[in-house]
Amino acid sequence: MQVETADMVKVFSRPQSLTAAKSTYCPGCHHGILTRIIGKTIDELGIAERTVCIAPVGCSVFAYNWYRCDAIQAAHGRASAVATGVKRADPNLIVFAYQGDGDFASIGTAESIHAANRGENITVIFVNNQVYGMTGGEMAPTSLVHQKTTTTPAGRDPAQVGYPIRFSEMIAQLDAPTYITRQALFDTRRILDTEEAIKKAFENQVNEKGYSLVEVLSTCPTNWRMSPIASNKHVADVVTEVFPLGDLVDRR
Repeated sequence: MQVETADMVKVFSRPQSLTAAKSTYCPGCHHGILTRIIGKTIDELGIAERTVCIAPVGCSVFAYNWYRCDAIQAAHGRASAVATGVKRADPNLIVFAYQGDGDFASIGTAESIHAANRGENITVIFVNNQVYGMTGGEMAPTSLVHQKTTTTPAGRDPAQVGYPIRFSEMIAQLDAPTYITRQALFDTRRILDTEEAIKKAFENQVNEKGYSLVEVLSTCPTNWRMSPIASNKHVADVVTEVFPLGDLVDRR
């Protein structure tokens, strides 16, 4: 057991907006980092008392355990629609949807596109790990060409199932969204960039500027059959070639 001494300096504390619940995310998964970033942002903006988290089926399904704010579990793919309803019912609330790529860009395609097209004043966090992480490692709309999944054991064949969908680029063609960006978490610089992007997306909602989408490239060591270190390198060297990092829209 480590014993604190007078000359020790505390350099990090769990954000007040996060509970002490033990994480159930797999080792090396980036969901834990992202959860911490969102909690830190809620603290910094002082919005915990009016924040509502909308999490659907997927790896985010237990998000209500992590945050000290109200939360709603939505049906698979419907988080953007539920977030829209909550925000319209009480515009003073700060509502964010936390969605995976299979949820946001496949099962919830219609809800995701139309919430963005209406410019709903919500914040959407879109976690892209190129696979259905919780339901068995199936191919997602963002799975890379030749990527092996449980439904594409020989690798994704674009002649049969098409190419990875760059969903943020699709939404960026719409007139209404205020802010669309793609970030990652594979090293310290990118973590800091993601913190800045998440805060900007929440600030846009606080200031009633409309729809913000933060896509975050994430690892999935369990379904990728890679170590955490190899997974980070894969995102940095391979995934970012298909899904380039940076802002796509910023109309603040």
